[in-house]
Amino acid sequence: MAVTGRAVLAGFLAVAAVAISGAVGAWASVVALGVLVVLVAADVLLAASPRALRLAREGDVTLRLGDSATLHLTLANPTRRPLRGWVRDAWPPSADAGPRVPVQVPAGERRRITTTLTPTRRGDARAAGVTVRSIGPMGLAGRQRTLSAEWTVRTLPPFHSRRHLPGKLSRLRELEGQHTAMVRGQGSEFDSLRDYVPGDDVRSIDWRATARGDGVVVRTWRPERDRRILIVLDTGRTSAGRVGDTPRLDHSMDAALLLAALAGKAGDRVDFLAYDRRTRAQVRASGKGSQVSRIVEAMAPLEAELVESDPAGMVSTVLGTQGRARRLVVLLTDLNAAALEEGLLPKLPALTSRHMVMVAAVADPAVGAMAAERASADALYRAAAAERTLSERRRVTAELRRMGVEVVDADPEHIAPALADAYINLKAQGRL
Repeated sequence: MAVTGRAVLAGFLAVAAVAISGAVGAWASVVALGVLVVLVAADVLLAASPRALRLAREGDVTLRLGDSATLHLTLANPTRRPLRGWVRDAWPPSADAGPRVPVQVPAGERRRITTTLTPTRRGDARAAGVTVRSIGPMGLAGRQRTLSAEWTVRTLPPFHSRRHLPGKLSRLRELEGQHTAMVRGQGSEFDSLRDYVPGDDVRSIDWRATARGDGVVVRTWRPERDRRILIVLDTGRTSAGRVGDTPRLDHSMDAALLLAALAGKAGDRVDFLAYDRRTRAQVRASGKGSQVSRIVEAMAPLEAELVESDPAGMVSTVLGTQGRARRLVVLLTDLNAAALEEGLLPKLPALTSRHMVMVAAVADPAVGAMAAERASADALYRAAAAERTLSERRRVTAELRRMGVEVVDADPEHIAPALADAYINLKAQGRL
């Protein structure tokens, strides 16, 4: 049972009227409140039963973080009494579902209400239930019940770095000889012949074809295709740290999506692995073409685990997938000196002996800003701590490069394009 503000107000007015009229004894107040109780009970009995309602949902099931999803909830009233009251479509607080809404459903009819979700975090949001409050004809009281209406909305990573994709694709087309600027790298594949134009590399001249024709002919080259790339996302404790207002894990996801989209357009096969102490998500390329949609779906429910990552298990998992074919392994993690020196560095030789390895890390610009402060004694101590952190980061980077690992270290704004550029450079050099 639910009592409205109208019933409370009526009770106060009844007591106040008795007091003002100067009636002798408490019996008048008791009678007035007794009448109010009878009216409230009658209102409850006359209200339509929420339990009899039939609910049905339809609407969006996925959206990107920052967008809104629209859901429609249909309420069918099979009873002989009209339903008048309020409905609250309950969702987790992060879904931002909005307040309750008034509703009126005549007997034997149905009505549809609309709920707009604007999630503030990735992952799956599940409906918590629909609370229906049915008010009686006098508006004093009614019935309330929470009904089940299951629905799940998956919020996908936002993929902000998509804006860099056209520019990176343009660079790829240059490598493939579709623009006037062409790059030949060792191991590149022959594409076609064309007439010489000033500026072409004389080493690309095809002398046999030139001898057969009337002009100078050059060979064009394109980067090798159908290479395998494995993107490994570290979901351990270091990925939980916030860089700005966003966890490091989300910045890494954004960079991984740009790389996956670019590599798919380049004709390479992209696999994905999320790992800390066990495999959290995995996508294996089923053929040529973009795997971005599948990777986005796999990333959506991922959260940083507050456990130390297991580099040995990660390396073993990488080496145990897709046979012995050589590939580019891109590990998105943090250049945390303690975590890498005790965990990953000793295991890297087993990986670099069979695959090309690239480590990409999101740098925190706040550390650099802290290192530049000299305004006070406290700022000087903070600057010293920041300089030590940066020094350890540089030392770990140098050690990784000494072991033959490509390293990309950039702030959140530049990590995605920097990783894409590193991939394109490997293509241009014919190292893939």
